[in-house]
Amino acid sequence: MTYTDRIFPTNKGLTTYLDELLNKNYQIPTFQREVVWEKENVKKLWDSIYKFYPLGSILIWKTDLKLQNHRQVGGHQITDPNFNRTEYQYILDGQQRTTSLLTSLYGGSIENRPGFDPTVYVDLTVQSDNETDDESYRSRFLFWDEIDDRNGEIRQNVPKKKRYDAGLIVKLIYIKNGFGAVERNLVESPNGDYKDYDNPARQELRRLKEILDNYRISFIEVKGIQVAEVCQIFERINQAGKPLNIFDIVVAKTFKPMTEEDAGFYLRDLIDNFRATNRSEFLNIGDLDYLQTLAVLISRYVDGSGVRNITDRYLNEIKTEHILSVWEEAKKAFLRTFDFFENHLHLKTPYLIPFRYFYFAVANYFFKNDAPNYDFLKQYFWYYSFHNDDLLSNTTHLFQHIDILDKEKQKQPYQFGRFLLDKEKLRSSSYSSKGRLSRAILSLYASKQPKDWEHCDREVLVQNYFFSTDNPNLHHVFPTNSEYVLNNKHNNQIDSNSLMNIVYITQITNLNITNRHPLEYIREYDKPEFESIMPTHLLPKEILGWARANDMPPNALDVFIEKRVDAMIEDLKNKLHGLTFDVVDTKQSSGQGL
Repeated sequence: MTYTDRIFPTNKGLTTYLDELLNKNYQIPTFQREVVWEKENVKKLWDSIYKFYPLGSILIWKTDLKLQNHRQVGGHQITDPNFNRTEYQYILDGQQRTTSLLTSLYGGSIENRPGFDPTVYVDLTVQSDNETDDESYRSRFLFWDEIDDRNGEIRQNVPKKKRYDAGLIVKLIYIKNGFGAVERNLVESPNGDYKDYDNPARQELRRLKEILDNYRISFIEVKGIQVAEVCQIFERINQAGKPLNIFDIVVAKTFKPMTEEDAGFYLRDLIDNFRATNRSEFLNIGDLDYLQTLAVLISRYVDGSGVRNITDRYLNEIKTEHILSVWEEAKKAFLRTFDFFENHLHLKTPYLIPFRYFYFAVANYFFKNDAPNYDFLKQYFWYYSFHNDDLLSNTTHLFQHIDILDKEKQKQPYQFGRFLLDKEKLRSSSYSSKGRLSRAILSLYASKQPKDWEHCDREVLVQNYFFSTDNPNLHHVFPTNSEYVLNNKHNNQIDSNSLMNIVYITQITNLNITNRHPLEYIREYDKPEFESIMPTHLLPKEILGWARANDMPPNALDVFIEKRVDAMIEDLKNKLHGLTFDVVDTKQSSGQGL
């Protein structure tokens, strides 16, 4: 197939398209979003058709893939469980318009609007004021709740109900399917003289019939494209909506309906049910994280799967039987992975994990592993989290990691290599919810199991601790807006927003401190218990000494951060005991030493 065959513009009659939809010639895949149905928007849609304005193209994907479909649209059955053909036609863009048009003509049901009839009626007595009229559609196109007067109870509807009884307000579908009867009803009406062929109401009726018979909808048909391309196309044509993810495609592809003989398969339910296993925050990692981890396991443990990577190209190769063959052991691997992060490294939230690829590599390590080495895993985590180079930033790195982990898993020799750390990167680090080093530093702080400054026997980071990507409960030891920081900017070279100036404390402690001077607030916590828990925050003893003396040097912030950097490096050396550990300082080497 040539590129010119991939995109084919065409058009089809409005009512022909809807009839073919009801005849199950088009499918709507489940990755299409829920329809937001609004009366005003439906009326505007019909006003565009009435004026022969273009509606925009319906995008159709033609493929031999059978995906999970929406069974109904607006209450109308559009798919058959036993429906099979060599080529399927999926509506990629145009579900909203399709649903509105279908329910306007054929009625149906609208989700969350029980009892509402979406059938559209047209008032033949409404005339356009001029060519640019943009208001008459409101009274031309009506719904039954705008016509029904409930025997005169709804007074504003009484005139419209009279016109309805006189045959001047009719369903659009009657004009399509029973034009002759509608016109005859007008001609024979005892309530008005509509015998004249040129009567405005009859002219309007003929115009609507001509519109329904002749209005054509534009289609763009795409074929010969891969699933990954479908994701890109969907995202680009739905810029205001949620992008289509490869997970949605795999869910649709692997779906199997439940029958008397088969329990069926629905990947979304499988993962959502697993998320309910316990209350760990890690269970709520993204759908794509789960899918790509499964892809790693399938690539390693399912022969002939064709899944050789975690990119969209290979995720598209995942089949139902592949997932089922690894799922039971995968669940155990997921839980052990989450337990490792949460209870061995003491990271209570996935927001602290520096690389999402860690999920894939560690879960693969735990998969069918009866003797995991947790000391090895801890070194692996800290080595790659803090290494000066990003050594887990692409899929090539990922599979190199998996090979190293597999060697230990099989009790074969392995080697991490030289560890390199730049002091200046620690010194100048700032908070970023997605930054690798930022997360690594916050992970190291969390691994120390920091204690509350007021109640020193209490851990700050507990299971129900609130932590979000945008507003973590972090505290600047030297508050950025404190009098000291503002008055001594010329005496300190390091930015007070450095993560080396950050500690975890409880929210109430943070509120008590606000922007106060460190000499003032530290004295309030000065007691033997506080001094003993300072190492859990990597707090240098100097900060307490300054508070006790009620005096600190003008460059106290720089001194504090340098001590904190040194404390972090010592902690990392302990964590990476036995490895070659080298430290450089690019700030000093560039002649900017403190």
